[in-house]
Amino acid sequence: MNATIKRVVPTLWIAFWICSLLQHPSAAQTARGTDIAVVVHPDTPVSDLSLSEVRKVLLGERQYWNSKLPVVLLIRAPVARERDVVLRVIYQMSEAQFKQYWVAKIFRAEVASPPKIVYSNDLQYDLVTAMPGAIAFVDSRNVRSGLKVLRVDGHLPGERDYPLR
Repeated sequence: MNATIKRVVPTLWIAFWICSLLQHPSAAQTARGTDIAVVVHPDTPVSDLSLSEVRKVLLGERQYWNSKLPVVLLIRAPVARERDVVLRVIYQMSEAQFKQYWVAKIFRAEVASPPKIVYSNDLQYDLVTAMPGAIAFVDSRNVRSGLKVLRVDGHLPGERDYPLR
């Protein structure tokens, strides 16, 4: 009887462990489906942009929110999920194409500087709240107070037709 228990208990424990993993997806699996919120400085005079307008801002085609307020584009560093979504959905470029695009834009003197690279969520939040005209992209689960979340195509993060995921 004791030998049987020694064989059955580890088998049951492994089965229990596998079942619990199947019921609770990993952080990487759940992060894949979360929305990326477009956030701006609270004084930015917009609250709703179409996806094509967001694209114009990110491509440097729209450089001012109004006559006095320049756009300050913040983008996460490579390997951040937010950057991957922005490159795939908005820019529709690879990492190499993105870098080449901004080098060419600066070379042609179409913009003064490329997007500012942000290396952490905390730094990103600090910059958006401190810099009038700043725009950034954050995981919608981590939006902090003090930021203005923009509607994209009339939808907020979490709504069914929200385009940035």
